[in-house]
This record gives sequence, structure tokens and C-alpha cells, in this order.
Amino acid sequence: MDISAAANLASRLRDKLNTLVFGQEAAVDLLLVGLLSDGHVLLEGIPGTAKTTLVKSLAQISGLGFRRVQLTPDMLPAEIIGTSIYDLNSRNFTFKQGPVFTDLLLADEINRTPPKTQSALLEAMEEHQVTTDGEKHLLPDLFTVFATLNPVEFEGTYPLPEAQLDRFLLKIKLTYPNQDAEKKMLREFADSNNTRHFHQRQLEPMCTREELLACRNTTASVRVEDSLIDYILQITTDTRQNPNIELGASPRSALSLLAAGRAYAVLSDQDFVTPDHIKALAPPVLRHRLILTAEAELDGL
Repeated sequence: MDISAAANLASRLRDKLNTLVFGQEAAVDLLLVGLLSDGHVLLEGIPGTAKTTLVKSLAQISGLGFRRVQLTPDMLPAEIIGTSIYDLNSRNFTFKQGPVFTDLLLADEINRTPPKTQSALLEAMEEHQVTTDGEKHLLPDLFTVFATLNPVEFEGTYPLPEAQLDRFLLKIKLTYPNQDAEKKMLREFADSNNTRHFHQRQLEPMCTREELLACRNTTASVRVEDSLIDYILQITTDTRQNPNIELGASPRSALSLLAAGRAYAVLSDQDFVTPDHIKALAPPVLRHRLILTAEAELDGL
């Protein structure tokens, strides 16, 4: 698949998502950046801003498997990755797969579950595999985690450790849609004969798994000039030297910025990454990785 074909596929997915969720065009673009660059995505937004709808719709129109896990304070790691069950007939242990064995996993309210369960996702996100009872189990090629955060409710939550935050390629902030977009949504809902169907509609796939894998391979081959690499290094280095930042961007941040830039180039139907791509992606790639000093936070930076 060449750049033009990959861009056409991404454009069709983007256009379809924008007809399903109104007023979240920037979030749709970043969602596709995550999918094309094989990166996990953190979505932050108040309830009702279409976080679940976006991911579920993306899975359906992409023809991919989808699982949603509502994370809770009493959830155990085995409930996410799976567990070994003793079979009385064969007198052997058999592995029962958990919800991570899918293409797109929506981990709803990831900060609701304790660190032990949060860490169960780490190996899956980084290695595309899970280990139980000393045995490794590979995850699907297109396995991607989309985790949601509620920025309003803090009671009963567990902050994500830096090691886990760093494994998310992007952090997307979903805000209220503008008035025109919300009016359009209300009009479509009012015209729907079946309100339940409006929320639970089934969408036809617009591509195959093979096409998406080919699109990812094409994305990974997008040209990157030395000057662009220098620009990325300048950004990450500046974060480490800024007196207002206690923890700057890691080397993984630079790799993430490069990978996301390639995907953004494909969305723009270009076969090379530009400084404008990197400039646009720096906030969502870096915002969850940087830790401000106490003084900077008090100053409202």
C-alpha cells in the first residue's frame, strides 16, 4: 500500500467518524494517529463527551474486535489479562483469555483501579503479550489500548504512575462540542425513530484487518529528514532544561513524537513529516509525560 492509498483509507475512516460524533474533529484525528502509529491512547473528558462512542465506532468501521472493561477498585489483574482454569476432564490447566485479547481495548476509568491491576496492562501495552504461570500469550497484531480518565472526580481514584503514563502515545482531551455541533446531534437524535438504536447502532466495516496492517506498515515508512529529527530533539531537550519542569520528556517521548508525526503525515496525504506536524502533535504527545515543579503549579502554568 502506497502513501496515497493509506491516506485515502484514513480519510474515509475520519469522514465516517465525523458523521457519527459531532464537534470532535481534533480528537478523531488524534484517535487515528494512535491507530496508524501502533500507539496506545489516553482520553480525558467529562462523562458524555463521546469517549466510548468514538472508540467503539472506530472498531466497528475498521472491522476490528472491540472489548470494553469498566475498571473498578476491586478488579483483579486476572480479570483483565486472563487466568488458568483447571479442567476436570483433561486434568490440565487451560488458559482462559481476558478482555485484553482483542484488537481495540477500551479501559474505562483506568484511574479507578488500584496500581496492581493498572500494572497488569503494562506488559500487554509494551510487549503485545501477557505472561501467566510462566507462559507467554501473544496478543493480536492490532492490539491497542484506549484508556479513559474523568478529570472531575478524584475521590476513590489512583493516579497513574509515570511508567504507565509514558507508555501512552497520546493524551487526548475531549471538551464540549460547539453549539452548532451539539444542535446537529440533537436534531439527529430527535429524528431517530428508535432512541436505543441511536446509541447502539451497528456500523458496517469500511476496511479489513489486512488493509489496516498494510496502512500501519506504510505509515512506518514515511520519510523523516535529519532536520526534523533535530527539531524533535530540540523540543525534548528544552523540556529537560526548563526550570518550571521537574521531569522532562524521556527518550520514549521523542520516539512517540516521531511515530505520531508519521501518522499525521499520512492523514495529510504527505510522504514526509514536516515541522508543522510535530508542532501540532507536541501537546498531546507530551502533556501527560511532563511534571511541573510545585512552584509552577502554584503559578498556574
